[in-house]
Amino acid sequence: MAKHVFLTGPPGVGKTTLIQKAIEILKSSGLPIDGFYTEEVREGGRRIGFDVVTLNGRRGILSRVGGGPATARREYRVGQYIVDLASFEELALPLLRNVHLDSSAVKKVCVIDEIGKMELFSQSFIQAVRQLLSGSGVVMLGTIPVPKGKPLGLVEEVRSHKEVKVFTITKENRDNILEEVVKAVRNCLK
Repeated sequence: MAKHVFLTGPPGVGKTTLIQKAIEILKSSGLPIDGFYTEEVREGGRRIGFDVVTLNGRRGILSRVGGGPATARREYRVGQYIVDLASFEELALPLLRNVHLDSSAVKKVCVIDEIGKMELFSQSFIQAVRQLLSGSGVVMLGTIPVPKGKPLGLVEEVRSHKEVKVFTITKENRDNILEEVVKAVRNCLK
């Protein structure tokens, strides 16, 4: 039986939009939910990077073209984007670590959008996701990229994990799959 739900699909297909819609439905039914999603940052119609947005409204830089206000170390680069690892870890890691600390017996949903190349520069993030994957009491709702090029270790662990239900999102099914995704998350909470 699945304990976690992940969405996969090509870039721009609507994974984050689906995650945001699922968050609203789950929140409105009173389920405890926390985590983060990534959001494009545009300037003059051109994408200049990505931000991390927490479900409690905090926002920080994930990456920028050529760096950003606090230019990250050059080795944390994905294509034209330089990852601000310190900013990402400051926002994301407390959410992943604190999700276990509630003493209630109620399972929680932890949103992780996404587990991708930029996020995988953080060894602490990898460790936290692995802990959530093997632990109990927390249901992860997240996104992973489609396999392309060199396999990403943690992404493939998630994709092949026996307790993970993976939905492949396409342009054809993205408008009709929300209910199925929410139902899968609710089943994980039982």
